[in-house]
Amino acid sequence: MQKIAIFPGSFDPYTKGHHDIVMRSLDIFDEVIIGIGYNSTKKNRYFDIDLMVSKIESVYVDVPRVRVLVYNELTSTISKKHNANFLVRGLRNTTDFEYENTISQMNRYLNEDLETVFLITSPQFAAISSTIIREVHRYGGDVKEFLPYEL
Repeated sequence: MQKIAIFPGSFDPYTKGHHDIVMRSLDIFDEVIIGIGYNSTKKNRYFDIDLMVSKIESVYVDVPRVRVLVYNELTSTISKKHNANFLVRGLRNTTDFEYENTISQMNRYLNEDLETVFLITSPQFAAISSTIIREVHRYGGDVKEFLPYEL
């Protein structure tokens, strides 16, 4: 049985920290699906979702074990549809752990076959967050050092 993992997030934008988590996940899983979900707590995306799909796919054009999908339903449901029994989440700090642990428990309740695997962010990416990257970009700052693609 293949070990398929979903790496869910809004990825607004997708950063080098996200890329690091995906590449390290390939050491554990046969396939990693980057799932771009619509987050109901976030009103509007800053970067167009089709642009992000295109940019993320360009990063993995030579990595057939990674694919990208967009979804607008529960992560536990989309996992079942794609035969993924694992979720991958990156943790930068204890605040991330508290938030992600709660979500992990609910996902497990909704899909008892779904296991969440936490990977600690590599130190050089721990300070990168999509929120900060959006703010820097919004006010004209250079963010290319933090992204695995050109905007």
